[in-house]
This record gives sequence, structure tokens and C-alpha cells, in this order.
Amino acid sequence: MSAATVTAPRSVSLTKGRHRPGDATVTDPALVRRAVKAAALGNAMEWFDFGVYSYIAVTLGKVFFPSGNPTAQLLSTFGAFAAAFLVRPLGGMVFGPLGDRVGRQKVLAVTMIMMAAGTFAIGLIPSYASIGVGAPLLLLAARLVQGFSTGGEYAGASTFIAEYAPDRRRGFLGSWLEFGTLAGYIGGAGLVTLMTALLSDADLLTWGWRVPFLIAGPMGIIGLYLRLRLEETPAFAAEVEKAEASRPKVPLREMVAGQWKALLLCMGLVLVFNVTDYMLLSYMPSYLTSELHYDETHGLLVVLGVMALMMVVQPFAGALTDRVGRRPVIAAGCAGFLFLSVPALLLIRQGSLAAVGLGMAALGLLLVCFTAAMPAALPALFPTRVRYGSLSIGFNVSVSLFGGTTPLVVTALIGATGNMMMPAYYMMAAAVIGGFAVWRMAESAGRPLPGSAPSLERAPGGPA
Repeated sequence: MSAATVTAPRSVSLTKGRHRPGDATVTDPALVRRAVKAAALGNAMEWFDFGVYSYIAVTLGKVFFPSGNPTAQLLSTFGAFAAAFLVRPLGGMVFGPLGDRVGRQKVLAVTMIMMAAGTFAIGLIPSYASIGVGAPLLLLAARLVQGFSTGGEYAGASTFIAEYAPDRRRGFLGSWLEFGTLAGYIGGAGLVTLMTALLSDADLLTWGWRVPFLIAGPMGIIGLYLRLRLEETPAFAAEVEKAEASRPKVPLREMVAGQWKALLLCMGLVLVFNVTDYMLLSYMPSYLTSELHYDETHGLLVVLGVMALMMVVQPFAGALTDRVGRRPVIAAGCAGFLFLSVPALLLIRQGSLAAVGLGMAALGLLLVCFTAAMPAALPALFPTRVRYGSLSIGFNVSVSLFGGTTPLVVTALIGATGNMMMPAYYMMAAAVIGGFAVWRMAESAGRPLPGSAPSLERAPGGPA
């Protein structure tokens, strides 16, 4: 039996009698904290890269896609950004079922290696001026490696935390996964902002842009070390024990056809989560600079401040989902984006620092409704037997079709229509779809994961 769990004594009555006494796992708080840190660090590294790529998009356009048209450069850069999302479903179809077969911990170690290697490789690619068309092709290849690996990252990390977390604290502990996302974004964006302020345009174009990507190497080694030290989740270990130490292979059709209702709900929730996430954290910095001609450094600092505010609120919002439920918090976020996206963008378009900050802060606090609730809500849609695989497929298909393409689609819509309010309309449409998914989903707060025994937390100093 894993050192992370013990069987509850049969004299203990659990969860108001809804489960037979003794049908519970009791988790060690120290191991739970270690699992959360390792999962969140991997997510932080993934979004460190995304933050760097988004915030330095204008510079990358000049390095890899030389053109006299800044909009064409930005479209090309975001095109390479979006291309990585096209292979994410393939990564999910490989890593997800593998995680249900061989274990969550092993697969998360592999995705960590691939993410770090892909990001590090971008920092080594010669410019278009040096090798011509080979430069954007190599950039695309590195982005595809990143996209394939991240196909198994978020679903695996959220599954890992959810399966370790006690039922009554799953929202709070899961919220630290997105805390890692924000920390990675702030780290990447902050580094780009610092370099933009300190380096000349010439230095940034010749060598400065490489530095953030090269940092991924050491970060990957640290993350890999932490993940290799982890034990398997209690839920997966119980599945292995039930199968007498062998995990039967789950057919892909069972992960899809057998879970089609949950998959549709997952895709709807992920759609509103990721459209708003990528709109605010990936697209808005470029929108401020390229479309509104806002000062680049000031625009980056505003977004950094919003992300810092989100980090402060994130754990409290996660704890709130444990008290009031996931559905009310997610529903509040959908309603907020539906009714406040236009006012917030109108504030941002005024251009003053106070107006931009207020509009961005409003969108950021609405986004926290999703970042705090989704890491606990999404794994609870699927049973343990297929959780990693089904969640990987649903999550990555939705992200690929709607989330990762958001910067590209919105930039193209603005170019085609000339309507600068397109970001608000896009978020409103996503909120309607997300609201329908929330209406159809079941509440999971305080309840065991489907297919898993109730999970309790061992009291400090209690028996191991």
C-alpha cells in the first residue's frame, strides 16, 4: 500500500453514512503538499513559455517573419502559436490513455522533459536573416513538440492534484495549479518587460529575445526532479490493486463514446475558461500595443499587475468553491463575462492608465472564477478508470479549436471588420456556451471523485 494513504478504521463513520465505514483513503498532508507543488511547477513552466511567447510576439514577428506589415507579422507569429494547439489533441490521445494505463506520475515526468526541451530549443533557433525560411520552420517544429507534450500536461496535473486532495479541500488545493499558471505568466512576462525596458531594440532583436526561452532548461530539470520523487495517486493505486497489479487497457472508444455526455460538458467548460484566459493573458498585451498603440512597457506592466492581483485572490476563490460549490462560482464568471465584457473593453479603449487598469482588473477577477474552480471541477466529470484519458481528449480538443486560436481569430476578425470591440463579443459568445455547460453539470464540491473512495486528510500528528 502507498505511503500516501492508509485505510480508515472500520469503526469510523464517513460522510454522514453515505459510504460504508472503512471505504476511504486518508491522505498524508505532507505528501499532498508535495504533489501540489510538483504539479503546479510543471504548469508554471508551461505558461512561462506561453507568457514569454505572447509578450514578445512583436519581436518574434520581426525575427522570424520579416515583413513591412506589422499586422502580418503579428498574424504569422500567432499562427505559429496556434499551430501548437493543433497537435494538442494528438498529445492528449497518446498521454491521456497512457496515464490511465501506466500511471499519472510517469507520464507527467515525460511531459515535463518534452516541454522543457521544446522551449529551450526555441532559444537556439537562428533568425530568418541567418538561414531564411528554415527559421520559421524550426520555430514551428519546436512549437509542435511543446503542443504535443502539453496535450498530456494540464489534464494530468489536474488529475494528479484532484486524486491526492481530500474531498473537502479539493477546490482549494486544485486552485494552486492555476496559481502556478499565473506565476509562470508573471515570471515570463516580467522577464520580457524587464528586458524590453533595459535593452535597446537592436539588442532585443539580436540576442535578448533568446534569454527567456533558454531559462526553460534549468526549470525543466527542477520540475523533473520534483515529479520523479512523487508516488502514484491513491485513486490510481486503488485501481491497480483492484486489477491485481495489472491495469487493463481501456479502449479509446470507451474514453470517448462511453463518456460522450461528460466530454461535451468538459468541452463547453474548457471553451469559456480558455477563450477568456487566452484573451486576457495572451492576446490583450498585443491588442494594447498593436491595435490601440498603447505604450508597450506600460501595457505589459498593467497586465502584470492584473495577474498579481489574480494570484492573491486565487487560493481564497478556490476555498470558496469548497464552501459554496463549483457551479455557483463558474456560473458567476459566465454571467460576468456576458454582461461586463463590453463595459470593460470600453474602459480599456479609453487608453488612460487608470481606465486600462480598471478594465483589465475587472476581466481578471472574472477569470479567477474559472481558474479557481476548473482544476477541481473538470477531473470530477470522469471516473478514475478513464479520468486522465477522457479529460485529456475533451480538454485538448476544446483548447485547440477555441482557446489557443483566440489571439489569431480575434486579430483576423478585427482586421476583416475594423471593429475594435471584437474581443468583447468573442468573450460574450464563450460565456453563453459556458453557462449552458454549467447548467447541465452536477455539483462535485465535497464529494468523492467518480469511481474513487471518499478521501479524508489525516490530522497532524495522527497515525500514518
